[in-house]
Amino acid sequence: MNKLTKNMSLTAVLVALNVVLGTFISIPLGVIRAAPMQHLINVLGAVLTGPWVIVQALISSTIRILMGTGTVFSYPGSVIGAALAYVLYHYSKKLPLAAVGEVIGTGVIGALSIYPLMLILDLDTNIYMVMALAFLVSSIFGASVSYFILLQLEKRGLLKRL
Repeated sequence: MNKLTKNMSLTAVLVALNVVLGTFISIPLGVIRAAPMQHLINVLGAVLTGPWVIVQALISSTIRILMGTGTVFSYPGSVIGAALAYVLYHYSKKLPLAAVGEVIGTGVIGALSIYPLMLILDLDTNIYMVMALAFLVSSIFGASVSYFILLQLEKRGLLKRL
């Protein structure tokens, strides 16, 4: 199987996992839904598929929004987190930096980027800090679990085969 086919197939599997797991594990917090599985899948995707993780984040967020298990706030958090996880892992080849990239991308930069979106949607900005904290906690949880999974795959020599 060539690399393009492998990455596309793995991206499709990660999208499916994200959508299914996000259906069962989603925490409604006002106008957002914290999605720790999105962060878990983003870190796995950053390591396993490279830049395809950005495609996975966009497709997963869109499907979750259409299904009602996500909101428009899925886009800034998931895409920025996925992109930064990929970039940090790509240039360092260090698993911890993929997880850190997801947390910084979603929990900090993504959280900052939702404020203008709240203004555009004319939402009460008094809840911004709660939303930003939800982004941070959700991304820490998801990135930590994915880091543990990746460590186990690496320890067993499976990561290199993927």
